Amino acid sequence: MTASASPAEHPAGPSAARPAPTAAPAHDSPSTRVTVARSYRFEVVKLLSQWRIRLLLLACCIAPAVFVAGVSAQSTLPTDTLFGRWMHATGWAGPLVTLGFAGTWALPLLTSVVAGDVFASEDRLGTWRHLLVAVRSPRRIFAAKASAGLTVVVLFVAGLAASSTAGGLLAVGDQPLVGLDGHLFTPGDAARTVLLAWTCVLAPTLALAGIGFLGSVVLGRSPMGLLLPALVALAMQLAQMLPLPVAVRLALPGDAFLTWKGLFTAPAQLTPLLIGIVVSFLWAVTATSLAYVLFLRRDFTHPADDGSARRAVTTAALPLAALLGVTVAVVAGTTTAAGSGIGQTKVERALATEFAHLYRMQTGQLHRPAVTEAQLRTSAECAKAGVQDGARGPGNDWRCVVSWHLPGVTATGSAVYQLDITADGRFVADGDGPKEVNGYFLVRTSTGDAPNPLWQFDGNVDLLASSPGSATP
Repeated sequence: MTASASPAEHPAGPSAARPAPTAAPAHDSPSTRVTVARSYRFEVVKLLSQWRIRLLLLACCIAPAVFVAGVSAQSTLPTDTLFGRWMHATGWAGPLVTLGFAGTWALPLLTSVVAGDVFASEDRLGTWRHLLVAVRSPRRIFAAKASAGLTVVVLFVAGLAASSTAGGLLAVGDQPLVGLDGHLFTPGDAARTVLLAWTCVLAPTLALAGIGFLGSVVLGRSPMGLLLPALVALAMQLAQMLPLPVAVRLALPGDAFLTWKGLFTAPAQLTPLLIGIVVSFLWAVTATSLAYVLFLRRDFTHPADDGSARRAVTTAALPLAALLGVTVAVVAGTTTAAGSGIGQTKVERALATEFAHLYRMQTGQLHRPAVTEAQLRTSAECAKAGVQDGARGPGNDWRCVVSWHLPGVTATGSAVYQLDITADGRFVADGDGPKEVNGYFLVRTSTGDAPNPLWQFDGNVDLLASSPGSATP
């Protein structure tokens, strides 16, 4: 019988007699763990590899510049668009015209393509189980996909802003911009304010992205998930066209697509814009959180389980409807928002202020003696549809008479305007004479002939501000 070798006799020592340690499973090794950062990079690459995303990103970087440069070279301008009548005068009007179009149509559609499909695409391709095997964490998958979708959406916004600005500056130049109260923004001030306006619309864009994530998770491969942000944006646009109370308008997540225009007055009308930004972020956080909770509760072992209509109503639509009701109550209780927000005193004050600024501009263009707003003592009297006192509400039946005084002249000057005021507070003033004041005629400027600045102009009524000592209309 052969005795077994003792540890001392074994040439390799005691350790050689022990079995080789078993390697730890790959999923337990920290070095092989798929982190959120790695998943995020993968999702960004996956999104940017899609031909439609590449095509849209290329269009965002080229189309606005071509549009702004082309329109600036035309004899007719989009005067029905905010700042459209100034596209011949300054390159800073171009990105603002583009911003108005983007908030209405481009950004909701672009957000739908990205956020509304970022989760649903896995349902269509049937790749959820493969992704879960690779990442092994629904939480990391959701964080990576949502972050990647937001990154692409921000790239779209940046492309639109940079392209439209470059097109305007190259086609027209870096001239001062006329604000919505008639005062001039220097090129530096215009650049900062335009950049701030584009930054502000990121808030409602993120709200639409959150709604897109929610629709993509809840509705799965259904086309309604892809269309949900665009449909919500369309519903909000229709609501903004109605004479809704100010509190309801400000509580809509898309209101910041319109209230950025308050940046172009002096002083800036910041309260509606700030309310719109806060409301938009609340919607973005709420919708994304709902999408996150529903995504974690989903049973990925059943490929057919990609959402139901009942779940969409009970867990998605009802919480957002409750959020709308709460924000309406908070805005109504903490601000001066009441009624339409458009009252006779506000309209008269806004029109008189803008007329005084534009009158000084016209005086400089015609090489007349300079005057100040204090010397002009401009005032306005407005009526709406025959209502002489207490007129209020939007409409195209406002008629105003502006009066002013010139130094050394005893007679009082007057000019008549027809006003078309929309429900969001924007108004278009159309001069009815006298011809030598606000009738259509050309004035000679340093860059050539230009339309009379007092003939037609855009303005803005602050829906929240009220005159001292007066009730809010």
